[in-house]
Amino acid sequence: MALTTDVKAELVSIRNAPPTVRVAEVTAILRFAGGLHSIAGRVAVEAEVDAETLARRVARDLAEIYGVRPEIAQVQSSTANEGARWAVRVIDSGETLARQTGLLDQRRRPVRGLPNRLTTGSRSELAGLWRGAFLAAGSLSEPGRSAMLEVVCPSSEAAMALVGAAHRLGVAAKAREVRGMPRVVVREGEAIRAILSEMGAHRTAVAWEELRQRREVRAGVNRLVNFDDANLRRSAQAAVAACARVERALQILADEVPDHLRVAGELRLAHRDASLDELGHHADPPLTKDAVAGRIRRLLAMADKKAQQDGIPGTEAAVPAGLDV
Repeated sequence: MALTTDVKAELVSIRNAPPTVRVAEVTAILRFAGGLHSIAGRVAVEAEVDAETLARRVARDLAEIYGVRPEIAQVQSSTANEGARWAVRVIDSGETLARQTGLLDQRRRPVRGLPNRLTTGSRSELAGLWRGAFLAAGSLSEPGRSAMLEVVCPSSEAAMALVGAAHRLGVAAKAREVRGMPRVVVREGEAIRAILSEMGAHRTAVAWEELRQRREVRAGVNRLVNFDDANLRRSAQAAVAACARVERALQILADEVPDHLRVAGELRLAHRDASLDELGHHADPPLTKDAVAGRIRRLLAMADKKAQQDGIPGTEAAVPAGLDV
């Protein structure tokens, strides 16, 4: 909610937009936060928003653009989790305003989508359309695996129109339905940053991107640490298993083990955490890691063969349960 509040506060502060952009924005607010009502046989237009500053902005734009006199009233929130909400109502000249903003068609039928002139307008008008939709019903979550920018829509037609506007801005957005409510969702990190910038929330876009990058770096570090820990655990388990098998092999062969194989086995037991290359350096004369590996392999094979002939457990039987052999 903190990010959503930051975005909306920045968007509300935008001033001096061209008239066509202001029309796109206020139309979207009425469409995504409002509705049509019949009061005493007259059509009334209403938009319910979550901030008094936004309500006053909508009222000012309606008065300056369309010459109507909106009323502002604080209303009871529909849920206990929401804060105070404000309604902007136009009763006198409501039907005329509804026609002018595309909420009603020429036959006085409610329009389910968005006016075509807005969804096919200029880039700045499309940005104004998205800004109004977000101010009315948008939210932004923090960066992470489930990060998304979302707008709750009044109809599936309005959702598809908003998706089309996003695509014209070069932003990937999708329409979906959650618990019977149409929504438009932007998920990919770069797309979220792009739509924030297009709407005019440049400061929040920079802050969101910095937070996303920090979290990605932290996640990358955690993955590397976990990877290194896993490798260390596997290496330690392999060393324990190898030493257990070598120790068993020397017991099985006893005096029958060739000297050069015994030396390799004793090197393994004397330097349990050393790599094969390090074992080779400890040998006298020094051996290559391939030579050490070959001698230990032959020691184990010889011991397992003798164990099979004698009918006794082989070298693998000495490995503790749960370790690789």
